[in-house]
Amino acid sequence: MTLLLLRRGVVTSAFTSTTKKVLLNRHAGGSISSIHHQQQHLFSAPHYNNKNTFGYTPTTPLFMSTEAAEDIAEIERQIKVKGDEIRVLKEQGTEKSDLAPHIEELLALKAKIPPTPEEEAKAKAKKEKEEKKKAQKQKQQPQKKKQQQQAELSETELRDVRLAKAQAMRDAGLEPYQYSYDPTHSAGELQSLYEGKLEGGEEDEDSMVKVAGRIMTKRGFGKLSFFTLQDESGTIQLQMEKKRLGESFKDLKAYVDSGDIIGAQGSIRRTDKGELSVYCTEWTMLTKSTLPLPDKYHGLTDISKRYRSRHLDLIVNPSVRDTFIKRAQITSSLRRQLDDLNFLEIETPVLHAVSGGAEAKPFETHHNSMDMDLTLRIATELHLKRLIIGGFPRVYELGRIFRNEGISTRHNPEFTSVEIYQAYADYEDMMDLTEQLVCGMAKSIGDTLELPYGEHTISLERPWKRITMHDAVREYIPDFDFESLDPSDPNSVIEARNAAKNAGVPKVDELPTVGDILNACFEELCEPNLIQPTFIIDYPVEVSPLAKPHRSKPGLVERFELFATGRELANSFSELTDPVDQRVRFEAQAEKKAAGDEEACDVDEEFLVALEQGMPPTGGLGIGIDRLVMLLTNAPSIRDVIAFPLLKGDAS
Repeated sequence: MTLLLLRRGVVTSAFTSTTKKVLLNRHAGGSISSIHHQQQHLFSAPHYNNKNTFGYTPTTPLFMSTEAAEDIAEIERQIKVKGDEIRVLKEQGTEKSDLAPHIEELLALKAKIPPTPEEEAKAKAKKEKEEKKKAQKQKQQPQKKKQQQQAELSETELRDVRLAKAQAMRDAGLEPYQYSYDPTHSAGELQSLYEGKLEGGEEDEDSMVKVAGRIMTKRGFGKLSFFTLQDESGTIQLQMEKKRLGESFKDLKAYVDSGDIIGAQGSIRRTDKGELSVYCTEWTMLTKSTLPLPDKYHGLTDISKRYRSRHLDLIVNPSVRDTFIKRAQITSSLRRQLDDLNFLEIETPVLHAVSGGAEAKPFETHHNSMDMDLTLRIATELHLKRLIIGGFPRVYELGRIFRNEGISTRHNPEFTSVEIYQAYADYEDMMDLTEQLVCGMAKSIGDTLELPYGEHTISLERPWKRITMHDAVREYIPDFDFESLDPSDPNSVIEARNAAKNAGVPKVDELPTVGDILNACFEELCEPNLIQPTFIIDYPVEVSPLAKPHRSKPGLVERFELFATGRELANSFSELTDPVDQRVRFEAQAEKKAAGDEEACDVDEEFLVALEQGMPPTGGLGIGIDRLVMLLTNAPSIRDVIAFPLLKGDAS
């Protein structure tokens, strides 16, 4: 055989029409019809598929030398043999690791066979696609590299970069710190106004709005950028396009970072993906932020860092902002309700010459020019009572109180309370007023009195449970009755101590009276379990120096405390109006203070003189605003509802 068909339709440039004729004549030597038939056979290069060739499909070759054809035929035979061998091994369940050498040998054999024109075309297309992809990647690389470099910069280096941008703006005649801006809408207003309006890709061409806020995120796509703008009401997207912004688009890309505060003007459009957007025609840098925002996923998670950097906490955590909005609504509701009930809010001094009105250790200070030792107030009570004596029948003050005590999830040395005093009322009236005020505050931030708190659901539906302290303690020490003891009998104190110790109440040996021991038992055993709103009434006189004696229960006073979620929320008395009794109690407190009790109060002579002028029967009420806000906003810690709680110094 002189020539064989070349494998896989490979025809060299030397294969001319003259060569074809010669070869055809040599190949057949027959009639014209025979030549035409053979020509069709030779150049049609039909394929056949043999399922036993293990993925290899030989084709009818065109022309090559006998030696080359024989070599290829031998390789094809080896491919078939090796393919059959692998198939048998697979059927026998041979492991992949054992098959690997055989497969490698098969692939090496296939590599010796020249590719078909179709395979060459596919390979060429694949190569072109990869080169195009590589070129595109190289084009994007500088931007990605820039972003990566920025991500790797320290905070100080990022600050320097942003300061340089601010200076570059000034150099270009642009002010990075504007004086004012006049937005027409907030983000929340626009979201509400266009709710259910505009299809994807549709624009309200007649609209023209101006918004202002902080850039939270930015995404760039060449001549198109999307920013998320956040203001006090929520967020809205800004759609920035070069064709719409013109030359200012270049400045936008050069100068704007996340965290910057900008103003933007444009029409309202809903993107193809359905996102409501301001389709901007112009933008203005209002404040260039020189420090970056915390990372979205790994940023402001440390609790102490959140409290210390509350401004960042408010920026990146909308739920925190919502808590303080609700706090403002709660206090506004409280003032509004009291004003509607004809109470007057009158401010009283923060600096006191004599500490009084509660049992608490005060903060001490000194007035230099007057050379006076003073304390920060631990209560507003005594001054407000002097106003009652002076003729104001209903007064209150919502303000800050300072107590030099420990810090916990329910205690902060500086906190907010409201104290309310009503002439001609008693503690029963104050219980009704408390229910009314708290339910009104709850309704001011929601439409329900069923509130989630941790794992509990708190019901504020009235009336709330009322139980004496004696009955509350009896539920936990059922075999001992504190109420049956004679407070004047020394043996009663011993019996009370033993009962308390047996119930697991600590440090009762230090307590001098039955009333003190009863109160300790209540605080240890009962208080943590008062989850639903509960009035604990009728306290021992020993722990209530400013309350009126109970009208029918000797040794007790007309006092209540409101508890919920295991915390005290409010405290109230039928106020003591007898100046002689009040002096005796003040002097007993002074003796305790002289003996080392830092929380006992002093004798306030100015208040006693005022009380001798005569104070009408009065009901007094104090509500801890911070703890109440905790309940109404489902906040686990008092520091979550105080904007800037007291923290230990930051070592960094």
